[in-house]
Amino acid sequence: MNSNRIYAYLRASTKDQNAERARQDLQEFATSNGVAISAWFIENESGASLARPELMKLLDIAQSGDVLLVEQVDRLSRLNAEDWEKLTGMIKGKGVRVVALDLPTSHMMVNSGDEFTTRMMQALNSMMLDMLAAIARKDHQDRKRRQAQGIKLAKAEGKFKGRQIDTGLHERVLKLRDAGWSYTEIQKATNVARTTISRIIKTNLKNIHDNII
Repeated sequence: MNSNRIYAYLRASTKDQNAERARQDLQEFATSNGVAISAWFIENESGASLARPELMKLLDIAQSGDVLLVEQVDRLSRLNAEDWEKLTGMIKGKGVRVVALDLPTSHMMVNSGDEFTTRMMQALNSMMLDMLAAIARKDHQDRKRRQAQGIKLAKAEGKFKGRQIDTGLHERVLKLRDAGWSYTEIQKATNVARTTISRIIKTNLKNIHDNII
């Protein structure tokens, strides 16, 4: 049985996304490998930035041999090369083993093995992580470029209206809240972050107040 701790890290890019979406997948992976997740670290921060308080908190308390468990490598990084080097330097410096569900070569790292096997798998895992991190960064840059091109074209054609409100989601959240549902129940039903639910409810209350005035 693995005596080291397993720390699960969940991240989504925006407050409108549910960072806990992959919680069940990580839990099932841990269970199938006979280990328990010691703590969950969850945040809504961009993967293209190192300014991630929960990830830094995880690395601060982690000790050599502990596992950083993520759903996908891009949950850990969409960083540029310089920042990725800084992050991997912190991870290696602490002796933390990264296990990602989308990186099969990392799965055996969830349990301690003999020294030779562990070192060989760490070397292979490090190379694969670098490759996937580079791919995630390119995907991030490509999507940003396509988005900018789309906005530029829409503006040129006079069709750009900015980010549109999802009225259907707003109505559903408000109906569930009016029915007495808790934030947690609404979150599970709509798969959106609590901050989004709170903003929708506060915006509705403000509109009601403004109409009364």
